Amino acid sequence: MSADPIRYYDRYAQAVKTEQVYGERWLRLAYENPIGRGFVWLMARRIWFSKLYGRKMNKAASANLVLPFITEYNIDVDDFAKSAFDYRNFNEFFYRALKPAARPIAGDERVAVLPADGRHLVFPDVDAAEGFYVKGMKFTLAELLGDAALAASLAGGAMLISRLCPVDYHRFHFPVAGVPGESRLINGWLYSVSPIALRRNLRYLVENKRVVTVIQSPGFGPVVMVEVGATNVGSIQQSHVPGRAVEKGAEKGLFAFGGSCVITIFPRGRIRFEPDLVAQSAQQVETYARMGDRLGVAV
Repeated sequence: MSADPIRYYDRYAQAVKTEQVYGERWLRLAYENPIGRGFVWLMARRIWFSKLYGRKMNKAASANLVLPFITEYNIDVDDFAKSAFDYRNFNEFFYRALKPAARPIAGDERVAVLPADGRHLVFPDVDAAEGFYVKGMKFTLAELLGDAALAASLAGGAMLISRLCPVDYHRFHFPVAGVPGESRLINGWLYSVSPIALRRNLRYLVENKRVVTVIQSPGFGPVVMVEVGATNVGSIQQSHVPGRAVEKGAEKGLFAFGGSCVITIFPRGRIRFEPDLVAQSAQQVETYARMGDRLGVAV
């Protein structure tokens, strides 16, 4: 299985596609080869490794990487809030803002939306899920949240895993309206969150650095968002104000360079996910969709 291509369902094309993986040769060497896994354990998972790479992406010379990256991955520059020629370095391009019209927010107050661009898996009952990226691989909410009481309050709840690739828009947003509390940092490693890595060890999601925020939502109850860092994503920046009410689709924060992940958890019996997300996830197939698109409805 480890050498299999990464396939996902494109919600807009309504077809299964093969992912063009940024840095695929390096990822496969690092996570599918014993020598590579030794390098990950010794170096790549450590914060200093990602900080060094982050500094490189903050240098003015890295701006020369922007246009080739846009061309290779066919990124739509019409969505950008400013010209592709105006980014001072690659990191600034990476966490770029978009025009508001580029990501319309779906539905009324009963509709929850996807919090990020990316490839998504949903689990209507996280306790009954057979597996995430591979059958039989699981983690507990207590491990993910670092809070046994919070995890217990979400028993039987519904979970969304949103995986962002380096080619994706890397700001994350609120899936529901409500009042966010203080964000809590859980320090950890910085393993890759690509399926190439997660197929070998799903526990990277609960071992990596992450930030936990509880949003008190009138329509959905207490909704929890977890932003997970990864290799070359040492920076998870929050841009919202704790305690200040937010609208659905409002920006919550951003990731600096690299692939990353956002996990969203709803209380038991409070959301019904969209049928395409449920159908594909039941087969361990991610669905590609963009921030602001429909995730599900309140029940």
